[in-house]
Amino acid sequence: MHRHPAVRHDRAITERIYRTAVGSQTVDLPLVQVAPDVTIALLICVDHGVAFSERAGKELADLLREARPEVVVSVATMGIPLAIEVTRALGLDDYVILHKTPKIHLGDTWVEPVRSITTEADQTLRLDPARVDAVRGRRVAVVDDVVSTGASLRAALSLLRRAGAEPVVVGAFLTEGEQWRRALGEDAAMVRALGAIPLFHVRPDGTLLEDWVGDG
Repeated sequence: MHRHPAVRHDRAITERIYRTAVGSQTVDLPLVQVAPDVTIALLICVDHGVAFSERAGKELADLLREARPEVVVSVATMGIPLAIEVTRALGLDDYVILHKTPKIHLGDTWVEPVRSITTEADQTLRLDPARVDAVRGRRVAVVDDVVSTGASLRAALSLLRRAGAEPVVVGAFLTEGEQWRRALGEDAAMVRALGAIPLFHVRPDGTLLEDWVGDG
């Protein structure tokens, strides 16, 4: 897994674009303020095209294969292309999507509260009751584009375990900062990623300072 030392780098960022590696590919990510003192480099994988997701999905699958997952799970909507590509690359034929938007067929049986760094309101993660048998008793790989606070991932793991699934590995295009490690505890050891990015804090002169720890 791609790791960075848990120290803050004293490197001022003046551009509004952050260039980073996602496996063998390089991407330019826009810097977006999400709180008064927190800015993130925003990866929206659907904005980078089919070829990007296909290549990154294959490379991520290579990191997950050793765990021998039987089904791939991700979170709608950004996780859908990632789930498809990783599932295809692993030679599997089924994936399960967890939802954050209430729909009549999802009900309230399989739910877990969650709050994401990119959303202002609390949300609820939902597993379609019709898809419980697709994960129950099976080895599951949970994939997401970015693991940041770890809140969404922690909720997904909790929901899957309550449904009788066995999460064995977590895959991400990027990890962000280090806060997710504290949120996940022992489950952090399951995370495999193609790259890592910091959080950013505004300095008095208006430039941004990289923060790899994510503790403010």
